[in-house]
Amino acid sequence: MSRQGHKRPRLSRKALALVAALTLGAAGVTVVAQQASAGIAGRGGDRASLVTATIDCPDVGDRLREVPDQAKAQVDESLARLDGQVADAYGELASGAATGAQQQRDLLEDLERRRGRTITELADAIGRVTRRPDDLQALSRCRMKQTPPEELAVADEADGTGANGGGADGGGQAQGLAARSGAAPARAGGPSRSDFVAITSVKPNVRRPAPGRNASTGSLSVRCGRNENGHFNPDNVIVAPGVGNGAHHMHDYVGNVSTDAFSTNDSLAAAGTTCTNGDQSTYYWPVLRLRDGRQERDAAAPGGGKDGNVGTILRPKQVTIDFKGSPAGPVTAMPRFLRIITGDAKAFTNGNANANASWSCTGFEDRQLKDKYPVCPQGSDVVRTFTFQSCWDGRNTDSANHRTHVAFADKDGRCKKGFKALPQLVQRIVYGIPQGARFAVDSFPEQLHKPVTDHGDFINVMNDRLMNEAVRCINSGRTCR
Repeated sequence: MSRQGHKRPRLSRKALALVAALTLGAAGVTVVAQQASAGIAGRGGDRASLVTATIDCPDVGDRLREVPDQAKAQVDESLARLDGQVADAYGELASGAATGAQQQRDLLEDLERRRGRTITELADAIGRVTRRPDDLQALSRCRMKQTPPEELAVADEADGTGANGGGADGGGQAQGLAARSGAAPARAGGPSRSDFVAITSVKPNVRRPAPGRNASTGSLSVRCGRNENGHFNPDNVIVAPGVGNGAHHMHDYVGNVSTDAFSTNDSLAAAGTTCTNGDQSTYYWPVLRLRDGRQERDAAAPGGGKDGNVGTILRPKQVTIDFKGSPAGPVTAMPRFLRIITGDAKAFTNGNANANASWSCTGFEDRQLKDKYPVCPQGSDVVRTFTFQSCWDGRNTDSANHRTHVAFADKDGRCKKGFKALPQLVQRIVYGIPQGARFAVDSFPEQLHKPVTDHGDFINVMNDRLMNEAVRCINSGRTCR
């Protein structure tokens, strides 16, 4: 585990078994808390909090467009502190410590005060260098977001209705992994039954633009393994550099062996790699876990159990990393240290505008899901696919919100004016999940492990020789490995 920052207060482990109907404004919010120690700041794991509300705060980082280099460190630290404040408030909610209507109001008001101070510090840091952004303070206010009422149902995780292998096409498995292991299922903070759908009930929905006359049809495949060396941490060096546990969820890494919150361009360039062709790039994504009630090594750690991420971490069965061409024309080389995030780790509260999760099953990959986990038929494996943005502004290796320097091509595969086509990174991750097993992706605590929050991160650390080779392969129509 990496160095840690933003220590979280320890919450009560007392069993609560409370049900309270709370009215906040016009919205009804229901909370059921069984035991705070499981999955949210606790050492348990055999029981968990069942919460049907979460905390929805505006994403300050997504609203930023320009941050001067001189202010970047302070802004990054402030944004990470905002994430920690929301996680702490959700932890209090999930623990059952704020079950009355007035307690809920007090919780939100205290969160607003803390966020307000941090946003002021962030705006001041920018204002010392350039024009101060005066429109951010309105983003301090948060609200309760109601989650599906079905979260109230306390049913056996292994009953075949909400797990892989259950429902219409899983054979109605009577015994899931949790039951077979003898461990009670973990339920803290989702996911819910409605987050799963049988892949056989989904119609084919993949559409790809037809290649034009000048299309770049080649590819470069990079073999970097399946994280056999156990490189995990809850950091995010792109969004929260210099802050331990900046992601509040655990990441799987392949490629660069040194990546953590404290990595720099120089340290990445000097590090080794798991990739067989010498590619030093870093590729990472949230881990996938079996919600089997078992204690992982991070059960009491930030990013793990302390942030509601519980259960057995799954090692991928297969990881493929491919760089592909553009149907509209040739591609240009990526600049070294280009950073790209695809998807949105806060999509459950932010909305789906930046969501880019693709969930499917082997044998059914013409059917992709954005906001559901797939229930795969017997003999089929769960697949996560990250198709990254492939258009670049030609100037910046990153942007203030980590999005506006890159973009997706349009439906015909063309980049918008002022943007250049890059080799498109496509990551495909396959998991052999036992029939009847419930699973979930790691997430920020308040995001409730929703599949729509899945995301992938990439920092290009290929040297010029390797990147130029990739471009030649792609533009000449060759398949290179």
